[in-house]
Amino acid sequence: MASSAFPSLKNHFLLAMPGLQDPHFKEAVIYLCEHSEAGAMGLIINHPTDVPMSRVFDEFDLNYPDEIGRKPLLLGGPVQQERGFVLHSASVQRWDSTLYVSAEVCITASRDIIADIAHQTGPSSSYITLGYAGWGPDQLESELANNSWLVSEADPRIIFDTPFDQRMGAITAKLGVDLARLSPQAGHA
Repeated sequence: MASSAFPSLKNHFLLAMPGLQDPHFKEAVIYLCEHSEAGAMGLIINHPTDVPMSRVFDEFDLNYPDEIGRKPLLLGGPVQQERGFVLHSASVQRWDSTLYVSAEVCITASRDIIADIAHQTGPSSSYITLGYAGWGPDQLESELANNSWLVSEADPRIIFDTPFDQRMGAITAKLGVDLARLSPQAGHA
């Protein structure tokens, strides 16, 4: 558990700056699900894959409507890409392993929510992601100090209601920033 003095960025967006060299994070918007002195964990929310959710439903032998089956899986990050997470809106319904990131946004990593999504009895909004982005102690803080990421407060409307390819622009517009005009080099006065 983080101490009260630790400036946690849980429930914030990280936007990859133009100079970030890691190809996994090119133009990435990451939703931070956890951030403490022990490290950080987040999900990329703007990199849909060509793999439909039907692949997961078929793997679990679930029936589902075609419309839901056609939704893409998201590439949540480069760590443990064989592992799935469901990023979803908060609900009165409970699943086996749900973490409330905020009052509006949750992450769940259990089979029961997959079945409920397939049967249209799950959360009102959800995405299945493969993998996650992770940082060890002080690693994210170091990347922030090197201007690798732009930070913004999270907005559930951007997570659940904004098309994938418009998420970066929606966040930068709220911040009043044009990433195309930013230099990939950090400057110091």
